[in-house]
Amino acid sequence: MFRPKLPDTPYVPSITTHVPQNHVPAPAAGGPVAPYVGAVAAVVVVGVVLTALLAAVAISAVSVAIASVVLRSLFNGANKR
Repeated sequence: MFRPKLPDTPYVPSITTHVPQNHVPAPAAGGPVAPYVGAVAAVVVVGVVLTALLAAVAISAVSVAIASVVLRSLFNGANKR
């Protein structure tokens, strides 16, 4: 009663035929990568420069800290005498 009635479809035999295709080889992957070499080199150079600047700031901070400790000890030693 509540089942849908499907239309009757005639059986059609399928015939498959093999059609040979000529496949063209894919282009080499080295071509499109070439424009990005300059960008990668620029990023590496910027990274090296920023790392060198960070190291210079760290060395300066350590030297200022050492100088302040030495000056404080000199001033405290002079006041005790």
